[in-house]
Amino acid sequence: MGRDVPVVVFSREDRRRYREKVRRCLDVFAQMLRESRFELERPLAGLEIELNIVDGRGDAAMCNAEVLAAIERPDWATELGQFNIEINIEPQELGGDGARRLEEDVRARLNHAEERARSRGGHLMLVGILPTLRERDVEEGSLSANPRYRLLNEQIFAARGEDLHLCIEGAERLDVHADSITPEAACTSVQLHLQVSPEAFAAHWNAAQTIAGAQVAVAANSPYLFGKQLHQETRIALFEQATDTRPAELKAQGVRPRVWFGERWITSVFDLFEENVTYYPALLPLCEDEDPRAELERGRIPQLHELTLHNGTIYRWNRPVYAVVDGLPHLRVENRVLPAGPTVADVAANAAFYYGLMRVLPHDERPVWSQMSFHAAQENLATAARHGLDARLYWPGLGEVPASELILRRLLPMAHEGLSLWGVDGAVADRLLGIIEARCLSGVTGADWQVRRVRAEGGGDRHEALRAMTLDYIGRMHTNEPVHTWEV
Repeated sequence: MGRDVPVVVFSREDRRRYREKVRRCLDVFAQMLRESRFELERPLAGLEIELNIVDGRGDAAMCNAEVLAAIERPDWATELGQFNIEINIEPQELGGDGARRLEEDVRARLNHAEERARSRGGHLMLVGILPTLRERDVEEGSLSANPRYRLLNEQIFAARGEDLHLCIEGAERLDVHADSITPEAACTSVQLHLQVSPEAFAAHWNAAQTIAGAQVAVAANSPYLFGKQLHQETRIALFEQATDTRPAELKAQGVRPRVWFGERWITSVFDLFEENVTYYPALLPLCEDEDPRAELERGRIPQLHELTLHNGTIYRWNRPVYAVVDGLPHLRVENRVLPAGPTVADVAANAAFYYGLMRVLPHDERPVWSQMSFHAAQENLATAARHGLDARLYWPGLGEVPASELILRRLLPMAHEGLSLWGVDGAVADRLLGIIEARCLSGVTGADWQVRRVRAEGGGDRHEALRAMTLDYIGRMHTNEPVHTWEV
């Protein structure tokens, strides 16, 4: 939900009008799909990267407004917590040396931002969860100043009627309550966008669901939360719990969560937007003046404001996106499972792995999702988040195998093929996918390195060990040497 919203109190009439408007948008969206009014797919890679801000000791620094003012670039924006910022990278061509140029572009932007952050006493960190984060860092007062975050916080707690319960069982156990959604700010991710045609959307979304577990296993980078060692990619469980609008009774009734994997393979992008409207009450019932049907009848492209705002408050791990750019509507798959970091090179490798697979899997004559249950794909994600590369994942034709074996034997060859089909230079593809291969062969992910580095500090004060690891991590992050090469 990136749109700015006003401070407002919603009435029953607001909610009734919004429900009617969002259903009208859905009807217009269906008509647009029938009439093929969309721009077709283009081989473009778009990224959003969320970062943490820390002080000189490695602790969370509540200064995103000051840092953004110093950066002075329109591609940077606030995120939920005052210790977060986000960069949006415009979609770029993958072919040729496009992937290398994208990596260099991201590094240049981050270097500029880091220089400016230092002028405000801060440093930027690419990581799934800031290791030094403490419970006191994620209270309501830590929300960013933008009114949309406070409004979202109010609406989620109005729907819940009680405090959030965060309970994560891992190597250690976390069991706490929170009186705001600010713990969600602990989750910092990389989001990958891929534009596709309406006809090809279902195949691409289904394919993205099948590989989510493998993506998380090889990219895990979030082993700590509030001083506890939990899952290899704790961000998955944390995000699911930190934005849950359901009290225990609604969970027991099987009411769908707002952060979820889904429940079935789809046959059309319409399936997902229809689910949004059918199953989810509005969190932010804000109506715009646009009449989408009238816009369409006049030959103009409607923004579908209400439908897209509603979609932005439902956090699928692979989310459908409708957008209008330069007067042309298009659809994107937004892949949301990956943590940030550890380095820009690692981020670029994770992106290359995803985009390569997404060039092959959706086009198979016998699609992989026709050979496995949806539940198996869902279990793959949960198991990968808990165990990282030590997870055992299911894949048709292999059965249940170690994540590293699945990636090395099946997925990496497909990713190489896919990047070749995108027209990516062989040397660029080899370098980036070589990083994925080396992680699998060494067993070293960002999460693995963090845990071993903290253990190397000995059995003393956990927070001091996390602080020392964090400062070491930041120094290595700036070398852009992939994490599997980092020594402990």
